[in-house]
Order: sequence, then C-alpha cells, then structure tokens
Amino acid sequence: MEIDRSSSSDGAVVDAAKAILEGKGTGGFFKRVLPFLGPAFIASIAYVDPGNFATNIEAGASFGYTLVWVIFASNLMAMLIQALSAKLGIVTGRNLAELCRDRFHPAVVYVMWILMELVAMATDLAEFIGAALGFQLLFGIPLLVGGILTIVATFLILGLERYGFRPLEAVITGFLAVIALCYLAETLLDKPDWAAIGLAVVTPRFQGGRSVVLAAGILGATVMPHAIFLHSALTQGRVRVSDPAHVKKLLGFELVDVLVAMGAASFVNAAMLIMAASTFFASGHTGIATIEDAHKTLEPLLGKASSWIFGLSLLMAGLASSTVGTSAGQIIMQGFVKKHIPVWLRRTVTVLPSMLVIALGLDPTATLVMSQVLLSFGLPFVIIPLVLFTSDKKLMGPFANRKPIIAAASLSAAIIIALNLYLIFQPFLPEAFR
Repeated sequence: MEIDRSSSSDGAVVDAAKAILEGKGTGGFFKRVLPFLGPAFIASIAYVDPGNFATNIEAGASFGYTLVWVIFASNLMAMLIQALSAKLGIVTGRNLAELCRDRFHPAVVYVMWILMELVAMATDLAEFIGAALGFQLLFGIPLLVGGILTIVATFLILGLERYGFRPLEAVITGFLAVIALCYLAETLLDKPDWAAIGLAVVTPRFQGGRSVVLAAGILGATVMPHAIFLHSALTQGRVRVSDPAHVKKLLGFELVDVLVAMGAASFVNAAMLIMAASTFFASGHTGIATIEDAHKTLEPLLGKASSWIFGLSLLMAGLASSTVGTSAGQIIMQGFVKKHIPVWLRRTVTVLPSMLVIALGLDPTATLVMSQVLLSFGLPFVIIPLVLFTSDKKLMGPFANRKPIIAAASLSAAIIIALNLYLIFQPFLPEAFR
C-alpha cells in the first residue's frame, strides 16, 4: 500500500506514538492507545466482507445456532494469526510476502505468488459481488450497474491514500462501525434465544457434510489470506523503533488494536448467523440460502427497517472490503515479485471474474460461498510461513514465538488443513461420514 506518510496528520500520530513509547505521553488509557489503533481495523474489514454474509446466513438458516461455535473459534484463530502478522512487520520491518521472497527458493516464491493471486481473485469475487448486491437490494440497481459503481467507489476511497494512512483508516473504521450498528439493530429486532446460543458456543458439533462445508466456508471467510499479508505491511513502517523495550511496548499496543478490531468483527459475524437462525430457522424458513432471499424474507418477518438495515450493511461491507482487497493485492505482487502495476489496472483485472459471474447470471450467493471455501485452501500456504518466520530466533530475536504460541498457531493450521482434506475427500467417503 503506497501511502504518503509525510502528511502532517500522520506525522502527528507517529510523533505521539513515539512519545508514549518513550514514557513521555500523558492522559488516560484511551488517549495513550489511540495513536496505535488502525492497522487491525483495516485488516478486520476482510473478516466482515460479503463472503461472511453468504456463509453465515446459510449456516444460520440451515442449521440454527449449531455452527455459532465455528465463528468464535475462527475469530480466536484470526486474533492469533493477525497478532503474529503485526508482530512480524513491527520486529523485522518487512512484510510476509517480502520475507517469503527472501527466504524461499525462487520456484516456490512464484508458485506462492500465483496461488495468492488466485486467492486474491476469489476474495475480490466475494467483495465485488457483495457490493453490487448491496446496490441492487437498496436501490433496485441492476447488478452490472452496481458493479460499475463499486469500481468507481473503490477508486475514490483508495484515493485517500495520498493524504496518509489516517484518513483511509478513519473511513474504513467508519464502515466497520456502520456494519456493527446495523447488526446490533438486527439482533435487537430478531430477539434470539441467548441460552441456546450459549449452549451452541460450548458444544462444538456438526450436522452432516453440508455443515462441514459451511464451517470451512466460515473459516475461509474469517481467516483471510490477503489480510495476513496486509497486516504485516501496515505495521512494518508505521512506527519505527529499535530499542527492545520500545518494541515490546509497541507490540502490546498493537495487541490491543487486534483484540478490539477482531472483537468487533467477531460480534458482527456472530450477529449475522444469529439473525439468520433466530429469524429464518426458527420460523421454518430453512430454505433461505441466498442473500436476496434473506433480504426479501426479513421484511415480512421483522419489518421494513430490517431489510433496509441488512442491505446497507452489505453495501458497506462490500465497498470497504473491496478497497482493502485491492491494497492487499498490490502488497502481494510487490512483495513476491517486486512488480508494481497501476491500481486501476489491477482493479480491472481482478474484477473480470466477478463481471463474468454477473454477465452469465450465476447465483451470486452460491458463488460467494464457494469463493470462501476456495480461500480456506489457500490459508495453510500463508499460516505455515507466518508461524515459521515468527518462531525464528535469528529473525525475531527475543520476540520469537514461545512454545505455547507455536502450539496454538500450529493447531490452527492443522485444523484448517484437516477441513480442507475433508472437503477434498468428502465425495469418496461412506454416507455416514458425509
């Protein structure tokens, strides 16, 4: 992400951050942590993109609260992984893609780059179609026109980068706040069964092969490959410090950033599934499997305001995540192969599959769900290098991962790989295991 960090607003933020790290800052906890907030909020938008809408709504409508535990488990993994990504950028001054290029064989690097570009296209598919759907649901605009509006809006938002990192962070955080408020309103309207939700959180289980596919989709829509690359890039040069004591403080503040931002994303994801379960599953509308059906059915069940709130949250999620996805794509290309192409050209190339889906009249929601499943296949190729690098004492020094962190991150990777293997071999398994 090419941002002019010399802007006066950014300079003031960095100066305030350094003063706090040196023990010169004053004020309460919020004032002291404020200069460090931002990177995780940018990355967290990837965790509430339209792909989440598709998987969470279908999961809630089809299986009630059964899979709500998957959301919380996925978000715990996300917090851990994003914290490691942020730490990598702060400690090394390099982002994950750059370190992969420096430390892996060139053939491996090119394979990883191609794979991550494909993952970026799958990501963009969800974000672009989601925003176009948001325009259609709110204003009755055809999907194709909504797609064009999404491209224009993305360029306008990305244009804020020329003014530094703070304006873009403020806009993206504003989008996240709107999405959270929309789902707070939806949750209040649908009056969920909190006791049943609590039980579902502490009793992990599946209900057949389709629930496992949706669980993989939820995981793929939550722990996003491009967000992992992006977060390390956002922190690598934001506040430059060399004193180990200052680095330790900086890592602590960044952890707060991760916990707050990912906590908000976790709430939004859970609220999506809870809304679908409380509204559709509870009323017998278990056949709700598309975003369009959900929007249409909300109004007679909960009132006109609910469908409008739903459409607004989808539009905000699509626009924000599309912007962040484009920036992440630039970082991936620059990091792996040291190539830079204009943002408008990258945006044009990556939206082609989405425009093709719209032009062919394919089911947008089914496409969104499958795109999230594809994302889960790319995760091991991101998480494994991340864990290796952040555990390397030569690279990370005293900030290398300790054994409990290595174990937790390795377990996360193992769970993701196991889900992927299940998806691959599911058609060949006995009926009892599907």
